[in-house]
Amino acid sequence: MSVTVELVTVMLACARIGAIHSVIFAGFSAESLADRIIDANCVILVTADGAFRANKFIPLKSIADSALDICKQMNHKVMACIVNPHLNLKRNIIINKNNNNIESKCGINWDPNVDILWTDVMTNVCDYCEPEWMGAEDPLFILYTSGSTGKPKGIVHTIGGYLLYSYITFKYVFNYTDGDVFFSTADLGW
Repeated sequence: MSVTVELVTVMLACARIGAIHSVIFAGFSAESLADRIIDANCVILVTADGAFRANKFIPLKSIADSALDICKQMNHKVMACIVNPHLNLKRNIIINKNNNNIESKCGINWDPNVDILWTDVMTNVCDYCEPEWMGAEDPLFILYTSGSTGKPKGIVHTIGGYLLYSYITFKYVFNYTDGDVFFSTADLGW
């Protein structure tokens, strides 16, 4: 998913319900995405139809579809792919999966057996969700190394460990005091 409000919503929702999440850089290839899906044993993928980085179009849904095909070949099943209609690209319903010509430049493949539209999910969401109380050593998220020196490694961050680290870093490294304004421009996938 590209850096959008929906990405932050998904991250915070996962933390609230106690689901382990992993944010993946939107510029990765299908193979890189599939490697991380399989390694983390992911069962739900959340993506967008597409995005722009500078002037370059990134076909996020197509990359996700290819990654899910790789996962199937490796006997890893992802139950659902939730798709944020970020660019409102036209959905082309997949009738024959062997036909590689269904996708057009202005649309995305859509498999009703796997794909779920973000806006459909959000229409049934309550305003309040009771938090799942977790232990300090329970996993919060998995962050993958870049893989520049070999296979990427998933670093598991725990609830207490990560939150305490964030607090201490914020307080002592950034020297935050009441009334200060802090802004970070980091990419959520890194």
